[in-house]
Amino acid sequence: MKRKQMWELRSDKVPCFSRIFIGFSHLTFMANEIDNVRYEEEFILNSRGLKLFTCRWLPKHCEPKALIFLCHGYAMECSISMKDAGIRLAKAGFAVHGIDYEGHGKSSGIPGYVPDFDGLVNDCSDHFTDICERKENRKKMRILLGESMGGAVALLLHRKKPEYWDGAVLVAPMCKIADEMKPNPMVTTVLTKLCKFIPTWKIIPTQDVIDAAFRLPQIREEIRANPYCYKGRPRLKTGYHLLTVSMDLEKRLQEVSLPFLVLHGEDDKVTDPSVSRLLFETASSSDKTFKLYQGMWHALTYGELPENINIVFSDVINWLDERTSVGNSRLEIQQKLANDVLAEAKTEVCA
Repeated sequence: MKRKQMWELRSDKVPCFSRIFIGFSHLTFMANEIDNVRYEEEFILNSRGLKLFTCRWLPKHCEPKALIFLCHGYAMECSISMKDAGIRLAKAGFAVHGIDYEGHGKSSGIPGYVPDFDGLVNDCSDHFTDICERKENRKKMRILLGESMGGAVALLLHRKKPEYWDGAVLVAPMCKIADEMKPNPMVTTVLTKLCKFIPTWKIIPTQDVIDAAFRLPQIREEIRANPYCYKGRPRLKTGYHLLTVSMDLEKRLQEVSLPFLVLHGEDDKVTDPSVSRLLFETASSSDKTFKLYQGMWHALTYGELPENINIVFSDVINWLDERTSVGNSRLEIQQKLANDVLAEAKTEVCA
């Protein structure tokens, strides 16, 4: 099959980003065309000069209901492991955008290394905001969808711009790492001190995250065979960030004010389901929903039994449809009022 490439340098959007757009021929994504989904990939340069991989799944024959922004988990990536999520949501009428963080997937950086969590969040914020502020998207609702560590990223994006995002879907969010996955406190103290001197070393003792997170053996093998997923032990500074970010989020759950749906598997051994319940109970949001799935593991959208994945996506899409139908009506009313005010002002000027 042929692949067609189109290179276009653009600097008319966010100043710290330049763009390399990669388009694909119809033959390359024939399966996606059958599903009425268009898939595109794009590389961007962030403010630190690193090349980051981004991708998107778009409904082919309809205007998107809303914008969905994917935040993937630790050691994961978007284009392969979140492909099913992108296709399902695009088929349901949403424009879905993803990004591989620094050190993850097809993006630049040391594999599995997060030198600065704020920088990671800022990269997502810059890219997602750029998309939202394009003329064709300004009237569309903006929804974050974060899985595991990506749930933490979504919550930090909300904290960064509390009024900007219209909602979030949090799938097994990393608001607290399960005790089974953490080293004992003494080891943690030693490793925290060492990370200042050897931040990239892969010496954190922990269980195999792949075995703990993914229920189906064939999916575990797919992930191990995926060259864009990191399979080594956590690097010291990365582990430090995962621990401190989750602890900070756990202490500040009451600050979450946007509408959200939080989903967790009852048998999750990676992130703590009880803290998702606490998020639901504590968050100041007036629109919040919590679903705990009996017998399900950590990876709810990729790695569970097919029938369980269908249940999860049914809940997600129903929640999105309910919010976007109300939200888009609200945006239309706001736009009409703005137009009426503008027309009235013009009339007064003419008079």
